[in-house]
Amino acid sequence: MTAVAALVAGASITLALAPFDLKWLILLGPALLYLIQRHQTPRQAMLNGYVFGLGFWGAGASWVYVSINTYGNASALLAATLTSLFVMALALLFALQGWLFAQLARNAGQRWLVFTAVWVGFEWLRSWLLTGFPWLYVGYAALDTPLANWAPLTGVWGLSLLLVLLATGCARALADRKWLPLLPGLILAILSVAVPRHWTSPTESAPLKVVLVQPNIPQLLKWQPDQLTPILQRQILLSLPHEDADVLIWPETAIPATFSRAAPILGPFLDQLDREGIALISGFPYAETAPDTPYGQRFHNSLGIFSAGSDLYHKQRLVPFGEYVPLEQQLRGLIDFFNLPMSSFSLPQDNTDALELDGIRIGAAICYEIAYPQLVSHMAQGSELLLTVSNDTWFGRSIAPAQHLQIARMRALENGRWLMRATNNGHTALIDPRGNVHAEAPLDTATTLAGEVQPMQGSTPVQRFGLWPLLAGLAGLLLLAYWRPGQRHTLKHHRST
Repeated sequence: MTAVAALVAGASITLALAPFDLKWLILLGPALLYLIQRHQTPRQAMLNGYVFGLGFWGAGASWVYVSINTYGNASALLAATLTSLFVMALALLFALQGWLFAQLARNAGQRWLVFTAVWVGFEWLRSWLLTGFPWLYVGYAALDTPLANWAPLTGVWGLSLLLVLLATGCARALADRKWLPLLPGLILAILSVAVPRHWTSPTESAPLKVVLVQPNIPQLLKWQPDQLTPILQRQILLSLPHEDADVLIWPETAIPATFSRAAPILGPFLDQLDREGIALISGFPYAETAPDTPYGQRFHNSLGIFSAGSDLYHKQRLVPFGEYVPLEQQLRGLIDFFNLPMSSFSLPQDNTDALELDGIRIGAAICYEIAYPQLVSHMAQGSELLLTVSNDTWFGRSIAPAQHLQIARMRALENGRWLMRATNNGHTALIDPRGNVHAEAPLDTATTLAGEVQPMQGSTPVQRFGLWPLLAGLAGLLLLAYWRPGQRHTLKHHRST
């Protein structure tokens, strides 16, 4: 019965996030897991943590199956097997989290504080361990609530801390009739209405007129060589009516070939944009000479400015199996999934900076890079605008695209910047510095989204101080968890008698 409760608790978190947004459920998962694990041995907590992780990832990352089955050309059985292995591997993190909580809680006076600190610590761990998979943070559920006011101060992990504090406080109040643990979370929640809402301000630059192009190219056609001309022509036709734009933005790998191959098709269009002073920013595979590689070339998943300027950004966080294949020599050729088009991308040799266009710096993030809070914060520090491009066609009609949009909204809010999000088939959107969707293109439609974005200046506390406030908060929770008022006096009394 305990295992079933742990499984349901893990799966419930997905329902609290996009696209379902049953926000009150965000307290259920951590509260149930805390009640299950709080008096368990490390081994028991580890096993129940693992079951919780199966529910958490099995529901929240179920979209992996769509990518493998539909676009990886794998049978339903093989796709289900690979997805299950993926979920089971990620669930080990919750197993380790449970074991560590039980170990640390043995001598703690306030176990609920230990649980909160360990939970948030493992959310941070997921942002970098083995390249990271920073998905499904509970703090995302705070969007569109007054609690979101904390985001520029604490980031998504601070919101996770607040929500888990509330969850464990509710658990103690209902199970033990102890109301004091509910106070910290409630006080922080109430104070959210008094937190400053605006940390950045507009620059003196005029708003940029931007047009986001959503070409809606079927994924199964995207990388076929004979489709290169039709794909580029579709995007050119979508772009041409917007002669008053400052910037045209095409999505991730919208140019599905190296520029040398695409140049004969794009050349006249780029010349026209140059004459009109319109910049084109597009995703594309960038090839550079690399004598030390088997093919003499190294490929990057990149963003480039192709007209009215020139600049380049290379993706710094690659998707395992989608953009590179771990153990490539052993896995290539075993099944079609390990031979996906453009799955041989490399990381840049040097850190890449923001794109610069007419004196305006644009912090870029390609696809799921937007899920890395620290990476985006670093890019935003030296930028006036944020840009993310993606190709969420890989995930079909699953819940992943809506989750991806929610993540992008949090990055805009944390950094106090307008964020432009151009995708192949949706959710293409303009997001304001408060994390609100200002405008959005319809899903699965070849269309454009036009609007204005205002360059912003200034820094949010998250940008200025990074992880230090969070780490201090976690350390403070652990100190409070082990603090026992009156214990020293009691020990002295016993010694004297």
